[in-house]
Amino acid sequence: MFKVWTEGVFAKGEAMLFKKNLFVMAINLAKSQHLDSDGLSEIFRQYGDHLYLKGDHDGAIQQYIRTIGKLEPSYVIRKFLDAQRIHNLTAYLQALHRQSLANADHTTLLLNCYTKLKDSSKLEEFIKSNESEVHFDVEIAIKVLRQAGYHSSAVFLAEKHMHHEWYLKIQLEDLKNYQEGLRYIGRLPFEQAESNMKRYGKTLLHHVPEGTTVLLKGLCTDYRPSGDKGEKDTRKNSQVFKANSEEFIPVFANNPRELKAFLEHMIEVDPGSSRGVYDTLLELRLQNWAHEQDPERKKVLQGDALSLLRSDNTVFDKALVLCQMHNFKEGVLYLYEKGKLYQQIMHYHMQNEEYSKVVDACKRFGKHEGCLWEQALGYFARKEEDCKAYISEVLHHIDQHNLMPPLLVVQTLAHNSTATLSVIKDYLINKLQRESQQIESDESKICQYREETTHLRCEIQELKTSAKIFQKTKCNMCNSPLELPSVHFLCSHSFHQHCFESYAESEAECPTCMPDNRKVMDMLRVQDQKRDLHDHFNRQLSSSHDGFSVVADYFGRGVFNKLTLVTDPPGSKALGSLEMNLQRDLLISTKRNC
Repeated sequence: MFKVWTEGVFAKGEAMLFKKNLFVMAINLAKSQHLDSDGLSEIFRQYGDHLYLKGDHDGAIQQYIRTIGKLEPSYVIRKFLDAQRIHNLTAYLQALHRQSLANADHTTLLLNCYTKLKDSSKLEEFIKSNESEVHFDVEIAIKVLRQAGYHSSAVFLAEKHMHHEWYLKIQLEDLKNYQEGLRYIGRLPFEQAESNMKRYGKTLLHHVPEGTTVLLKGLCTDYRPSGDKGEKDTRKNSQVFKANSEEFIPVFANNPRELKAFLEHMIEVDPGSSRGVYDTLLELRLQNWAHEQDPERKKVLQGDALSLLRSDNTVFDKALVLCQMHNFKEGVLYLYEKGKLYQQIMHYHMQNEEYSKVVDACKRFGKHEGCLWEQALGYFARKEEDCKAYISEVLHHIDQHNLMPPLLVVQTLAHNSTATLSVIKDYLINKLQRESQQIESDESKICQYREETTHLRCEIQELKTSAKIFQKTKCNMCNSPLELPSVHFLCSHSFHQHCFESYAESEAECPTCMPDNRKVMDMLRVQDQKRDLHDHFNRQLSSSHDGFSVVADYFGRGVFNKLTLVTDPPGSKALGSLEMNLQRDLLISTKRNC
């Protein structure tokens, strides 16, 4: 009950002291009565308001500072936002930060106060406090300092607290200190160095080309941070960090010299680099080759470009387009040959009217594509210039390998007004001589076959009408004297019975004649299977330039034989339906060709 009475007396006394503005006495009374912090804070607030109304702003701010933690900071801040009382507001905000009760807005406001007051010493003291004493949002502080133009302070704060992006942004975008920015990136860990080089690489290359190229070479091979006063490289010794070199090619825009040095370093250190690296380097070398005026230097650059093409690391289509764009003849021809585009090689020489190289291309690649000689003949035939020497060489090769029928050769050369009969005279004479020799050879064989056929028919007739006397004295199998029982064949081969039974595969066939007989029977069987080829023969005859050779080929296959193996009686004129159709097609084709 005494306690309640005491509190009542204190409250009345406090109210009376407030009315008389005796705040110091009220504070001492409250402390003597062990009043709680909320109550004391209220006394300090009222005391601060009293002093503020009297115009004692310095005293008021000291009382408001004593309310921090209990009184809302915005209550005090609104009172001191006037520019004439900014130093009082600065003192309050400093106290607020010392007690770690400031938010981002308070930090921004305090830094703005420092900049308005141009109090560099206080500003330096605030941002250079120990990490344990930092009671503000560092990123907010950097933004405010940068906006206010205090770049050196912002850079210090960013570097100290390892805000790498802000550090580089201020150094490169505001201070234009490119050398320092490049040095700083070289100290960063791999991931951050890679991302920042992608972001600022173009700018750095424009202002510090050599140093930036050196850093990129290291970043894309085996990156190790420089580590001077910076973060230490904590990776394991066995771990290798390297970026994708192809991703940094766009960074070198408008810097072809540095890009060439970078790419050449990459393929030297890492021959397995991506195809994009090789393609880009090829393009740069071709550009240098195209613009070079010194013949000796141009020859060296040509060899460099060809070495890239021969490395098989470039994309074929892209490399071909690049060579064609820069009119790099050696590269185009190499890629055509590599891709087995032999006709393209021919057309390239034809477009450039390189007659000797057209013939050389036929000699080199004609075994792969025989039509090259025909195209060469047609090309020279269309030329109105005197190409007799080249035509003669092409004709000589066509004649040697029988690539074109003579009629087609004559028709092709008929389009050339300068090609006289003397150009193909030797060709036609050689062709006719060989044809005559072939005819004589064929006639000789025909006579030989006729004699053999007549002889065989006589033997057959004799076997049919006369008795066969077997006079063999030795076995054709073991070559020993014949003894009964023995086996004799009409082909005049005789065997011991036990020899015959041991080696014969069939009782009806002579073991000695059987292999040859089977070959003949197989040939007859194959010919018999190929007889019904009317449609195929008709198509081949229609599309062929030499119908006679097609017919001769089918004659040789036995297509025009009768459908039976029995020999027709002499003088028979009967023709099978297949033979009649084939002969009709032959007549039609012959008339058409004529």
